[in-house]
Amino acid sequence: MHKTRNTLDKKVRKAITDILAVRLADSQDLFYQIKQAHWAVRGPGFLSYHELFDKVAEQVEDYSDDMAERIGQLGGIVAGTIAAVAKGSTLKPYKLDLVDGRAHLEAVADALAEFGGKVRGDIDNAGKAGDADTADLFTEISRGIDQSLWFVEAHLQAEK
Repeated sequence: MHKTRNTLDKKVRKAITDILAVRLADSQDLFYQIKQAHWAVRGPGFLSYHELFDKVAEQVEDYSDDMAERIGQLGGIVAGTIAAVAKGSTLKPYKLDLVDGRAHLEAVADALAEFGGKVRGDIDNAGKAGDADTADLFTEISRGIDQSLWFVEAHLQAEK
């Protein structure tokens, strides 16, 4: 931990930066999973899926930045390299052989839902650890991920 004048107890800051580090790895993995869909999608609806995936990925990238900055604010060390992300992500791997738009929609929806569930758990964990600010950050991320999931799932529901 870096020295900081942040008034949160050092044990709280350490616990929170550990939680944030895992979710940062997950968010970076999620970003690249969605970019994989953006780059690989083919077929009917290509343009709308391509643009949707890009918009969702940009939002996830913003959340990654927010979490990395929070780690720094608390005196933690940010591990944001591809190697660190690959080692630290807890998300299920994305299938690289997907092409069909619906298959990518399903995979992205699954990844968003998995990530969203983990973030909701982090809201409680940050609160229990004594950091309401990080709990608030996770709440903001949770709301945004739920909205992105809704956008992606709306495409799936319309096709049934």
